[in-house]
Amino acid sequence: MRTTQWGATALAAGLIVALAGCSNGGGGGGEVAGQDLTILIGSSGDAETAAVQAAADAWAADNDATVEVVAADDLGQQLSQGFAGDQAPDLFYMSWDQFSNYASNRYLEPYAADLPNAGDFYPALVDTFTYDGTFTCAPKDFSTLGLIINTDLWAAAGLTEADVPTDWDSLEAAATKLTTGDTVGLSFGLEYARLGVFMNQAGGTLVDDDGTTVTADSAENLAGLEYVQKLHDAGVLKWPAEIEAGWGGEALGAGKAAMVIEGPWIKGIATDFPDTNYQAYELPAGPAGPSTFTFTNCWGIPQGSDTSAAAQSLVEFLTSDAQQLEASEAFGVIPSTEAAAATYAETYPENASFVAGADYAVSPVNFAGSADVMADFNAQLETLAGGDAKAILASLQKELQSALDDANDK
Repeated sequence: MRTTQWGATALAAGLIVALAGCSNGGGGGGEVAGQDLTILIGSSGDAETAAVQAAADAWAADNDATVEVVAADDLGQQLSQGFAGDQAPDLFYMSWDQFSNYASNRYLEPYAADLPNAGDFYPALVDTFTYDGTFTCAPKDFSTLGLIINTDLWAAAGLTEADVPTDWDSLEAAATKLTTGDTVGLSFGLEYARLGVFMNQAGGTLVDDDGTTVTADSAENLAGLEYVQKLHDAGVLKWPAEIEAGWGGEALGAGKAAMVIEGPWIKGIATDFPDTNYQAYELPAGPAGPSTFTFTNCWGIPQGSDTSAAAQSLVEFLTSDAQQLEASEAFGVIPSTEAAAATYAETYPENASFVAGADYAVSPVNFAGSADVMADFNAQLETLAGGDAKAILASLQKELQSALDDANDK
């Protein structure tokens, strides 16, 4: 599983722009009991689909209702088409990278602040799903990035727990020690969703705190990219494609990389690489301190829907600590509330580092119109190795500022 979604988001964003004149007004609500609801999800597999359906059935039994869970083949496209045909699902997964596009076009019911557990979610997740100052939709779970180490290769290199990287210098030292003729020390995807953490760790941001000025061409962001260039130039970092791997998990599992930067979905490599032993750690801190990205979905409800009251009641049930922990047991997601996530970390200590990262995690840049720009940034990153990082950031600065100005003019 990978979290690269910019291409799909660009398609969805284009559909949303075309439909902007079709969004519902306000109002809606209806009764809670006796409703027939449809949930559209982007499922990771049968386990997730079955778990969501079981949870929905439990809520339905208490509310004289029926709920059908539909696993989308292409969530972004099917969701856009549903809104276009006035057949939007009653409840749906809304990803962090599509949220601003939908919220800015008034497709989403702003219900989350009214939930009884609204104050229980991680603040970073609340920020992700806040639009125009309003906490709009409830985060259903989250994941963060960590440093995943192949423990067999680690031991073979003579490294111990004391050598686990905690800063950029020790990351470079470990990657150098682990690099051999057959294995590179470090690998991660050549995309903003991975390289961006180094920009953040250097103290960089892409947008200022006021949300009006793009800061992509800052010295801090340049330092982050130049550090990545340094590792690549030294031969201790390679992109997965350079070592004939589809993503970081494959590189780790096949022994082509000793360390990778991925999230809790790394457990998926057990199917293809059952003999690979690994351990997850928090990402090493940069000059400005620790930072990681958080990726998340919220529970979206169409604005003005006649079933919004029932859908909101269902969300309240699905985001309860008890229900989120059941979902964690079923398909491995990290709960979006701080209390449930703490219990999760105790229950699954192998994933505790991902939970710890939530304390300082930030979401990748996300505002209406940013997806296309970041997709172009990813394309420009293809020239980073041996290229001009400053020029890449200058291009991003210009394009992202234009998109931000357009978004703020809405």
